[in-house]
Amino acid sequence: MQFPVEFTKMSGAGNDFILIDHRRPIFSDTAAAQAFARAVCERKFSVGADGLILLEESPEADFRWQFFNADGSLADMCGNGARCAARFAHAHGMAPARMRFATLAGIIEAEVTGTTVCLTMTPPRDFSLSQQLDTPAGGTETVHSVNTGVPHAVIWAAEIEAAPIREWGRHFRFHPRFAPAGTNVNFVGLLGENLLRVRTYERGVEDETMACGTGAVAAALVAARLGRVASPTRIITSGREELTIHYQREGDDFSQVRLEGPADFIYVGQLNREAVRRQSPAGL
Repeated sequence: MQFPVEFTKMSGAGNDFILIDHRRPIFSDTAAAQAFARAVCERKFSVGADGLILLEESPEADFRWQFFNADGSLADMCGNGARCAARFAHAHGMAPARMRFATLAGIIEAEVTGTTVCLTMTPPRDFSLSQQLDTPAGGTETVHSVNTGVPHAVIWAAEIEAAPIREWGRHFRFHPRFAPAGTNVNFVGLLGENLLRVRTYERGVEDETMACGTGAVAAALVAARLGRVASPTRIITSGREELTIHYQREGDDFSQVRLEGPADFIYVGQLNREAVRRQSPAGL
């Protein structure tokens, strides 16, 4: 690949991403893109981010993306990343304000209004409520799960700020119940009427992130199924930003699930070869 590589840094409610216009491919194959993602997402040694997003041509939509977690793994979907991709595409003339783009989770619809992006999510699936799973402390915990584009576990936390995010997050992320792919883990607290506080341990990042869009959706839908909130449900993230989840509910079924929140440009720049020196296989 040729250096320097032009990139844009964006934040979606605290989830930060490196975005690259990849309509003219710069990577020899997927393995090279994965190695690049691991290198440039590493904080303190490169740009640092929760993920890398490549925007590419698509025959079926305005564009398609490839999304790589910070560890280089491919992800089907990322709600906050998708909102950033939508605003990036609109700003760069790749898509109109109301757009469709292709992800591994399916076609996603988005609408850009100023600095806010509202995303129509793929239908939630694989709901499983009130599972009793073992904890690191040797007891059991009530765990709910749902797939909102990627798998999520949801745990109700009475003391949300004191929840053992890293220890329990890592435990349930790799729990046999969610094998082999694993799951993201969300800890949820009720702050007020239709207002939730959500903290997420994200697989692929392997730590708590400042926000998680698909996790916010999972938390809202599980809380709705438990009768604790209604639409629209507001989410306070770990970065103290606010996301809003809109949905229609008929019994246990949800439709028209939408994720709304900020998608901010942070800076643009160029990546030099030194940005990937710690992981530089052939092709980089």
